[in-house]
Amino acid sequence: MTSRERVKKAVLFDGPDRIPWCLPEKWGSDFLYTGCDVAPDWKPKVQTDTRWEDEWGCIWERLPGDKTMGQVAFHPLDDYSKLQSFTFPDYEDKRRYEGIKRAVDGNKEEKFVLVDIPLSLIHRLEYLRGHEAAWTDPYLYPEQLDKLLDKICEINITVIERISEIGGVDGIVSADDWGLQKRLMVRPEVWDKVWKPKYKKVYGFARSKGILTFLHSCGYIIDILGGLIEAELNVIQMDQQENMGVERLSELYGGKICFWCPVDIQNTMVRGSVEDVRRYARKLIDLFGRFNGGFIAKWYPSPEAAGHTWDKIEAMSEEFVSYGSSFYKKLIQP
Repeated sequence: MTSRERVKKAVLFDGPDRIPWCLPEKWGSDFLYTGCDVAPDWKPKVQTDTRWEDEWGCIWERLPGDKTMGQVAFHPLDDYSKLQSFTFPDYEDKRRYEGIKRAVDGNKEEKFVLVDIPLSLIHRLEYLRGHEAAWTDPYLYPEQLDKLLDKICEINITVIERISEIGGVDGIVSADDWGLQKRLMVRPEVWDKVWKPKYKKVYGFARSKGILTFLHSCGYIIDILGGLIEAELNVIQMDQQENMGVERLSELYGGKICFWCPVDIQNTMVRGSVEDVRRYARKLIDLFGRFNGGFIAKWYPSPEAAGHTWDKIEAMSEEFVSYGSSFYKKLIQP
């Protein structure tokens, strides 16, 4: 079974030969990641180590020596009166997709090709409008917000159309962190009304093109998992699970959506022992992967920032590989 076949079967609950994984180089990955290039003709107005502009006109800043992505200091749509004249990035330009085509053409190992797309609804809204505005717009400016989100969705539908023309792309991925530690950042009914239809518009189009859908979202998000499933999301990538309960997540949504997870990055990977990490890795496989698929193993690629030690990373990876390789063979034994 190729990596491409294995991941698809895990996502679609169709019986992979083993648990798919995305782990440090020593253990390898079933994925080939790629994404859209920057528009060739675009030039930032600001570009230094501590201050720079992105393609959407947002100005980012960070302190000298800071290794994080920084934060947006200038929001180009801080007033909705600017929306009509605002210039959005042009994703029709086929030159943006040359890197994706090279990646697909070079995929001799038949890995699962996952393309990063700019479907960041709440984060991009925060960057364009500002943090406070992003969370109050559903109440204060619902019509303008709807138009802006529709435009972001249209851009992503264009991206999906272009990559479907290339062929060889298996999935799309984006990120929106909807959760705090113990609750959702927005009232579930507001999320259902405002955000769910936008995801469904994009994910439904991707599905019509035979492309699987992946979303990274951290925090306490169990209250919107059902809505994301209804919006045709295939895979939820969550780095935290303990705040919601692995057993509860499995009971409510196991077999309905594929979980793509490392051992919980804020709890067991930090506070647990090496053996705790091994047990937790097996538990993820047992509870999420028991539906003839449904689980993909992952590591957290910024371990120092999260306080992860290499002995625990190795224990997690070894358990994912050893237990994950025999898991489905064990299930089919008489």
